[in-house]
Amino acid sequence: MVSHPIPVRIINLSLRVLVILTERVPIIHRLLTAAVGISAEGGEFMEIVKKMVFQGKPWTDDNREHLIIELGDVLWYVMQACKALDVTIEEVVAGNVDKLKKRYPGGEFNVYQSENRKEGDR
Repeated sequence: MVSHPIPVRIINLSLRVLVILTERVPIIHRLLTAAVGISAEGGEFMEIVKKMVFQGKPWTDDNREHLIIELGDVLWYVMQACKALDVTIEEVVAGNVDKLKKRYPGGEFNVYQSENRKEGDR
């Protein structure tokens, strides 16, 4: 049986691909966890509000506390997304404030500006 040594360049390329994959896969998994969690926990928050608005569930201290708990769960998943994206929550908030200042230069919500955004405004 004849064996051929694997060229060093192939080994190095394989190692670089392995490093890239091991760096990206955890990020994608963390983003998926964050996306699913934000949606699920946001749905639980919405369910409580829905019952108060449409089904006559009363506004009570217990319901307020439950909303705060669900909001905390949403924030936990938001932080997971921040970690995956290597950004702080402060940077996310600052970016959002800057975006809204550009969209609403008067400082107040405006239906027209909300519906008729400038190019590049996401």
